[in-house]
Amino acid sequence: MRLNTRIIIHIMGLLLLCNGSFMLLAAFASGIFKDGATLDITLAAIVTMLFGMMAMFYTRGHKKEVKRKEGYIVVTFGWIVMSISGMLPYLFSGSIPSITDAFFETISGYTTTGASILNDIESLPEGILLWRSLTHWIGGMGIIVLAIAILPLLGIGGMQLFAAEAPGPGGDKLHPRITDTAKRLWLIYFGYTVLETLLLRLAGMTFFDAINHSLATMSTGGFSTKNASLAFWNNEPLIQYIIIVFMFLAGSNFVLSYFAFTRRVQRILKDEEFKYYFGFIAIFSILVALGIYYKADVVVSEFHPMVWGRVESAFRHSLFQVIAVVTTTGFVTSDFTSWTPFLTVFFFGLMFLGGSAGSTAGGIKVMRHLIIIKNGILEFKRTLHPNAIIPVRYNQKTVSEHIVYNVIAFFVLYMLLFIIGSLVLGFLGLDFISAVGGAASSLGNVGPAFGSLNPVSNYDSLPDAGKWWCGFLMLLGRLELFTVLIILTPYFWKKT
Repeated sequence: MRLNTRIIIHIMGLLLLCNGSFMLLAAFASGIFKDGATLDITLAAIVTMLFGMMAMFYTRGHKKEVKRKEGYIVVTFGWIVMSISGMLPYLFSGSIPSITDAFFETISGYTTTGASILNDIESLPEGILLWRSLTHWIGGMGIIVLAIAILPLLGIGGMQLFAAEAPGPGGDKLHPRITDTAKRLWLIYFGYTVLETLLLRLAGMTFFDAINHSLATMSTGGFSTKNASLAFWNNEPLIQYIIIVFMFLAGSNFVLSYFAFTRRVQRILKDEEFKYYFGFIAIFSILVALGIYYKADVVVSEFHPMVWGRVESAFRHSLFQVIAVVTTTGFVTSDFTSWTPFLTVFFFGLMFLGGSAGSTAGGIKVMRHLIIIKNGILEFKRTLHPNAIIPVRYNQKTVSEHIVYNVIAFFVLYMLLFIIGSLVLGFLGLDFISAVGGAASSLGNVGPAFGSLNPVSNYDSLPDAGKWWCGFLMLLGRLELFTVLIILTPYFWKKT
C-alpha cells in the first residue's frame, strides 16, 4: 500500500496556516501592550504561514482519503511540525535564544505538559506569554479531536470504547460525522474558556492573566504568567476555586459535557469512568487535606479566622493539587513535595492515574485503570472456572478481548517506558528522585515533578540531552504511545 504523501503534506500545510494565524493573535496582543515583540511574532507568523501555503499549493488536487498509515504519520509529525514552527516567536524575539530550550518550551506547550525552562516568566513580553498559553490551547483542541475521532480509527489503547458515545469513522475513510462531533466539542471547549476568563476577571485577576490561565486550564496545561504559578493568588481563594472547577471539567470526558448541554444528564450519572473519576478525586482530596492539616504548613488566607482558615486552606490546597495532578494540569499553589514524605509518595502515585479518556488530560486515564482492575479481578473467577466465558464489562457493555489486550499492552508499555525514561535521565546525571519524577511527569504530561524538578523549580537544570529526551517522552505520552512508536518500527514502512 503506497502512502498518500500528498494528503500528509497538505494537512501539515493546513496545520502551519492555523499555527501562523494564532501567532498573529499573539502579535496583536503584543501590539496592544507595546512590549517590543510585535514585529518578531508577526515575522514568525508570516514565515509559518508562508511554508503552510507552499505545502498546500504544492499538494492541491490531492486524493482526499486518510488511511491508517497516513493517520499515524499525520498525528505524530503534525505535533512535531507544530512544535518546530511554534519555536519561532521565542527565537525571533530572543525570549528563549537557545533552540533546545525553545523546542522544550514549545513541545511542553503543545503536549499540554506545562514543564518550563524559564526562570523569570514575568519578565517576558506579554505577546510571548500569550503565545506560550496559546500553544497549550491549540494542543488541547488537537487532543479532543484525537481522542474522539482519530485514535478509535487507529485502534489506540482501547480508545475504540468511544465509538458508541462519540460517532467516529467508518472503514478507512474519515467519516463526515467526525467533523460534526469535533465542531460541537470545540464549541464547548471554547465556551468553557470564555466563561472561565470572565469568572476569573470578576474574581480579581487582570484580563490578561485571566485569559492566559483559562487557556492553560482548559487544555490541562499549567503554564502561568506568574513565577509562583497559582500560589501568587493564595490570599484570593475564589480565584483558586474557579480554576479547580474548570480543571475538573477539563479532566472529564468532553462528550459528557455535550450530554449535559443536551439535557442527557442520565448518561453522565451512568458513566462508570466519571463516577470513579469523581470518587477518586473526592477520596484523595480528603486524605491529603487531613495530611496537610495535621502535618504540613500551608498559607492561611487572611480573610478567615485562624481555625477555620487552616481548615479551609488545607481543604483548598489539597483539592487544588489533587485535581491539578490527576488532570495533569500542573498548576501549583504550594510545593506539595515538601508537605510530608507520605504525601510526596502519594502525589507520585497520582501522576500515573490521569484524567478521563476523551479529555485534554494526560496520563494513563481512569478508563484504562478500570478495565485492567476488572480484568485482574475476573482472572480469579477464570482460574476457578477455566471453561467459563467471563467477559469484562464497562458501562454495562461487554468489552471485547481485543480491547482488553490493547489496554493491558498500553499499561505494560507505559510502565516500561517510564523505567527506560528514568534510566536515561539517571544516565544523564540526575539523582534518583529527579530522574524518576521527571520521567513520570514528562510521560504523564503533568509538568512539576520531584527533586531538582520540584513544583517551585523548573527544568532549566536539565542537560540539553535531557531536555530533548523529556520532550520525546512528552510526545509519547500525549499521543498515546502506540501512535509514535509504531512509526519507529521497520514493519510500518514495508509496502503491503
